[in-house]
Amino acid sequence: MRIVDRRLNPGGKSFSNRQRFLRRVRDTVERAVREASRERAIEDLENAQEVTVPADGAREPMFRHTRGERRDYILPGNREYIEGDLIDRPTGEGGGGGSEPGRGNGQEDAFRFVLTREEFLSIFLDDLELPDFAKRGLVDAQKLGSRRAGYSTSGTPANLALGRTMRMSLARRIAMGRPPRATVEQLEEEIAGAKESDSLDVMDERLRAVRARRMRIPFLDPVDLRYRHFERFPKPVAQAVMFCLMDVSGSMTEHMKDLAKRFFMLLHVFLTRRYERVEIVFIRHTDEAQEVDEETFFRSTETGGTIVSSALAEMDRIITDRFDPANWNIYGAQASDGDNMMSDNQRTRELLQDKILPLCQYFAYLEVANSHEGSPLSYVGGSSLWNAYAPLATSERNFQMRRVSRREHIYPVFRELFQRREGARAEPAT
Repeated sequence: MRIVDRRLNPGGKSFSNRQRFLRRVRDTVERAVREASRERAIEDLENAQEVTVPADGAREPMFRHTRGERRDYILPGNREYIEGDLIDRPTGEGGGGGSEPGRGNGQEDAFRFVLTREEFLSIFLDDLELPDFAKRGLVDAQKLGSRRAGYSTSGTPANLALGRTMRMSLARRIAMGRPPRATVEQLEEEIAGAKESDSLDVMDERLRAVRARRMRIPFLDPVDLRYRHFERFPKPVAQAVMFCLMDVSGSMTEHMKDLAKRFFMLLHVFLTRRYERVEIVFIRHTDEAQEVDEETFFRSTETGGTIVSSALAEMDRIITDRFDPANWNIYGAQASDGDNMMSDNQRTRELLQDKILPLCQYFAYLEVANSHEGSPLSYVGGSSLWNAYAPLATSERNFQMRRVSRREHIYPVFRELFQRREGARAEPAT
């Protein structure tokens, strides 16, 4: 038996049904979102996304009649088979039991639907956080929170405090002398056992008076109602700054720049969607570093030599001028092909180790490579910058480094760098 809801669509029904369906096929949808993020254009990352779910993952629950392990029934129109025969699976066009033409040989239909922008980003950013996100002082722009502030005599039914209401009702009934139910029952028992007519008249009159007083003093009166009261108060907002450092020197090929931009675009979407008070500082460098705006960071083209220490020095200068480490959570993310002047590697490592990491909650280094250079897990040897940073990856808790060479590596590596750690939970300022 299949139950199909043929009612007209009331407001909100489709939303709950859609959410229920997404929960049922969540694993499949997550894989589809990750696959889609590999090839999507950077500017389309926040748009709606069409995903495909296998037919077996979208089947509806069904009720079936059964009288045990075996059930005999007759299919009308059968002239070829008898009980016990095995029926071959249809092949070729038109077969497959309801699948698309030409989809025989056991292939399943695919169910395609469009995720909204909010649904796509919710799944895309699930389980991601800024590591060691802590509140360090208050900021000028605070958000309002709500907290309990006693009780009030007016409010919505959802905030009705039943316990406090009943206490007020009991206090009012006692103060006004409302006879309890036990008094009425006692009088009724005395009347039933009395024999003298004079005493019966007196007891009847008393019973009527008690009942009348109970009617005049209700069990629950509107003056007894009490509602939980909430008040708004300024709530401190945690603040953070993320420094994005990208190498745009001549050694960075278009493929490498595309990988770096994809990584930073993922980071930008993650920060702006997940956190309310996170400032992003964009720094591009060749042999000189410069703070730029978002448009210049992602769109501008330039070339030159490579001095990585210039970017770290610029980051250190900006922190000193604008971001007090006592009040700001400071994060950094750097992308480079690892090509650096050999004479600059020592200064770069010292700047990172002595100046940057002591001020940072977390710093991530992503090295981009050409697609023919293998997977991140098979990386042997290393670039000059990779080898300079390698000792810090083992000695510094707040430093991580990864390598990517193809587009499909970006999303898994990004999740590795910013996935929620066990035992620690970020507190987004949203």
